[in-house]
Amino acid sequence: MAGTRRARSDGSVRPRPGDARRRMIEGAVESLRVHGASATSVDRVLSSTGAPRGSVYHHFPGGRTELVNEAVVTAGTIMSEFIERLTRDNDSVTALDQFGAMWRRTLVDSEFRAGCPIFAVAVETNDDAPEFARSAAETFARWQTSLADVLVREGVSEARARRLATLTVAAFEGAIALCRAQRDITPLDDVVAELRDLLPTATGTAESGSQQ
Repeated sequence: MAGTRRARSDGSVRPRPGDARRRMIEGAVESLRVHGASATSVDRVLSSTGAPRGSVYHHFPGGRTELVNEAVVTAGTIMSEFIERLTRDNDSVTALDQFGAMWRRTLVDSEFRAGCPIFAVAVETNDDAPEFARSAAETFARWQTSLADVLVREGVSEARARRLATLTVAAFEGAIALCRAQRDITPLDDVVAELRDLLPTATGTAESGSQQ
């Protein structure tokens, strides 16, 4: 599915001509990554994508709310599929390293402008569009499930695997925000290094490991 969307694993999507609806969703995802939810307007998306204004309410009868929610769901699906593939095909530490490397490239290549589109929605109240929070929560839950599953396969109890999955998601999202604010990759590198020390201990593969 990700390939069909011409998707990148950080939730962004490569522009594709000839599909106004898809171009608007792609533009909304990119705006969420760079500008956040409140600054993602129909006008901004139309300006960045060149999509015809007349097609907005044809493709998105719910206007901006429907467009932004579609962007959150699309980005969340792309990123979830990437995480599920990583955790299915690798051990927990390898998956961690690959996920960290992906975000390192994204931050550096965008000059620290691009962040996580799901986090961008989650940190705003959006009282007039509660579906944004629901979509973000569903995406975060999907990531946590994938991370917990790989840890359980490695011998961690289900309860601790769930806690470690929550810690990993929270640590990455916080590190990405710090990197963008400081324009420095060090917070992400620090988080990856600490998690690399923690996970083998939790799974019992480290010399001094424990599953307590």
